[in-house]
Amino acid sequence: MLPQMAFTSNIFSFVALLLCFSFSVNPQPLNHPTAIAPSSWTNSPSFQLAFTFNGGETIRSILFRHTAMDEVSFGTGFYCFPPCKSFYLSIYIIYSTYHELAYFLPPQVIWSANRAHPVSENATLQLTSKDGLTLHDSDGSLVWSTSVMNRSVAGINITEAGNLVLYDINNSTIWQSFDHPTDCLVMGQTLAGGMRIIANSSSTDLAESQFYLTLLADGLFGFVNSNPPMVYYYDPTSFGYSNSYQVYNDTSNKTANKTAFMQLMDGYLGMFSTLSNDSAIIFRTLPAKSIQYMRLESDGHLKLYDCDGYEWKMVDDLLSMDSDMDSYFPKLSNCDYPTFCGHYGICNNGQCTCPTGTSGNYFKPVDDRRAELGCYAVTNITCQDVKNHRLLKLNDVSYFNNVDNVAFDATDEQTCKNACLRNCSCKGALFQSSNGNLSYGKCLTLSEVFSLKNYQPEGTNLTSSAFIKVQVSSSKVGLDAILGSTFGALLFVLTLICIYFACLRKREEAQDEDIMEQLPGMPNRFTFEELRIATENFVKILGKGGFGTVFEGTWGDGKIAVKRLDNIGHGKKDFLTEVETIGNIHHINLVRLIGFCADKLNRILVYEYMCNGSLDQWIYCKDGRVPLDWPMRFKIITDIAKGLCYLHEECMQKIVHFDIKPENILLDEKFHAKVSDFGLSKLIDRDISRVMTKMRGTPGYLAPEWLTAMVTEKVDVYSFGVVVMEILSGRRNLDYSQIEGNLHLIKLLEEKSKSNTLLDLIDKNLGDVELYKKEIVNVIELSMWCLQWDSTRRPSMLMVVKVLEGAMEVATSLDYNFVSSIPLIANIPSVVDQSAPFPASVLSGPR
Repeated sequence: MLPQMAFTSNIFSFVALLLCFSFSVNPQPLNHPTAIAPSSWTNSPSFQLAFTFNGGETIRSILFRHTAMDEVSFGTGFYCFPPCKSFYLSIYIIYSTYHELAYFLPPQVIWSANRAHPVSENATLQLTSKDGLTLHDSDGSLVWSTSVMNRSVAGINITEAGNLVLYDINNSTIWQSFDHPTDCLVMGQTLAGGMRIIANSSSTDLAESQFYLTLLADGLFGFVNSNPPMVYYYDPTSFGYSNSYQVYNDTSNKTANKTAFMQLMDGYLGMFSTLSNDSAIIFRTLPAKSIQYMRLESDGHLKLYDCDGYEWKMVDDLLSMDSDMDSYFPKLSNCDYPTFCGHYGICNNGQCTCPTGTSGNYFKPVDDRRAELGCYAVTNITCQDVKNHRLLKLNDVSYFNNVDNVAFDATDEQTCKNACLRNCSCKGALFQSSNGNLSYGKCLTLSEVFSLKNYQPEGTNLTSSAFIKVQVSSSKVGLDAILGSTFGALLFVLTLICIYFACLRKREEAQDEDIMEQLPGMPNRFTFEELRIATENFVKILGKGGFGTVFEGTWGDGKIAVKRLDNIGHGKKDFLTEVETIGNIHHINLVRLIGFCADKLNRILVYEYMCNGSLDQWIYCKDGRVPLDWPMRFKIITDIAKGLCYLHEECMQKIVHFDIKPENILLDEKFHAKVSDFGLSKLIDRDISRVMTKMRGTPGYLAPEWLTAMVTEKVDVYSFGVVVMEILSGRRNLDYSQIEGNLHLIKLLEEKSKSNTLLDLIDKNLGDVELYKKEIVNVIELSMWCLQWDSTRRPSMLMVVKVLEGAMEVATSLDYNFVSSIPLIANIPSVVDQSAPFPASVLSGPR
């Protein structure tokens, strides 16, 4: 047994060891599979057991296990791709003999601890009894650690199967890498229910990509992580969480297993549903000396690799039609993979083209010589010019996975198209129906357009059309208007419509005056002319919200905030009823309504002026503002909680805000925080536990139960949890300026909670973290309680206030899977309709 690297007994044995590795003189076994606690390793060129392969790959081995199969070895240590400027703590398969490595064959990385954060030279790995393994970068920052649940670690071991194991003094397993797969599975490793294997971004970038494979209650699923995640592979032949998919190598008595498998032929096993031990097998058996593993690739393919002693080869593409596995299992063609033709590309029998229309080409290939890279829009779609959005219709075109495999709305074609046009975040829509029936079918709206494909149903009467959103030029729109104006009949119809609505409006105005007299306790009523003068003709903009623009104005000796509502779809009666409701809400942490204007078609709300603007200008350090200290941030968090608690618990009717985000939190001159913008709110009777409503709010702050459209006030609690993490971290939840892997703050929180490194998320501009460490951690844990996937496990806002005031503790046994715990494939609405008219219970408020 080779001694521990950090504790080599003397210089003579070290020199002999190097001679053994370099020249195979008096060879000794290349084997050091264990280390005991405490131990420490520093990543540096002076690493005692370092090997550089012909391709430039370098390993600095901490543990090395030579297995019973002569050519198979597993190692764990620091690994780098050429030019070796950053390193991953990895487990790798190495082709070797008992005495030396095959330098012409690079190691194959099968697991990595720090996928999203490669470390530099002089990074350290420590093994301690208390913390298990901890990885620190050269600057001392914690990158990764194991969770040992207060158990004492005696040592680590790399097994013959390639499993990195932490064990205690009784040799019982405390932690193992097999329970935390990355992008690969090896012989003997099990993918249990709920686990994921997530593809790397590329062959040299081990950060997580958008593809993942997981075993759920009703089968094996392949997802592409869009918003929401979409299924591209589904195998229903597994039977629930009790099953598992694993790599299996039977080198003993194959005949004895005959009744345990669904099929056995020629000494090979395929992908089977069940065994006597309730497992499902994904690998076929090979001879005893085979080196075999499978990897989920960055393009969504699940590939099987083997080594013949001269090179690593892909021997099977397990999910694809050309796989050697039995055809009983679902298979994908090239066109079924989400990125086969890139974004917007249309796949037809493995060939990729860009969408075209009769009125012009709106898309061009990214690279004329490489059609598989996809297409780009000739004119970028912008939300500032929604009037020029159009839908390009593509007949006989469907999505990479067909509408059948994803959530859809049952509706007509025109409603499907309008849902996409009204929502700026929608990039396209799909409509599928029987016999070309446009009045009833399946609608799917897309926030991101992956590969499309020509739809050629076999033996069905289904038809499918795709509608891709494009931006047309203003001149093109003008030409269309000119052509349309030539139709005299249309002008005649429009004239009749105008006359009708003019008469209707006069009648409504006469009725509205009666309504005003019947509503007691109304706030001040302004005329439009008064507000036009107060705002100097609506010039100085304070901000824009989902339903209008806020202007600064002056009334008497003070300033006011005037919100002019746009296209809210309200009649005057509904609007006045809402004004009465808002006017009766009074709380120090809610922005106060001063008055309103309901003059003809004008709908205007007048609010108290908040001189320090919205919270986002302070926590993201906009305009060079001085960062807020911890006491100020804690005070703001508490103010928000009290405002929401009042809406949920103390009003006559429960009020759900639906759009809690930093832009809707305003600050006065003393930095008191007040909740604003009730533009999406809804009144709920207190004897009703849940309400059905269309999805509304802002991406990044939406609770997962929006996918069912059955919501409670707990959606506000989830959004509050997101806002709290933004205040603590000083960054947005969805921040596309971050490196890949750190884009999603709540996903990062999920990872840090599992590695017990929560303080890594704290804003670097926040001073005296150590002074307030206990209080900060408590608030982070409170936010995680609010972010529970199951809404019934979240606290009420009253409980949140009690925790912040120290009268209550955060719940224990939290679920740390904040981002996704279930497949998003149920029959749930997929259209986020933020611009449709709302019922009378909707409250329109400030920005």
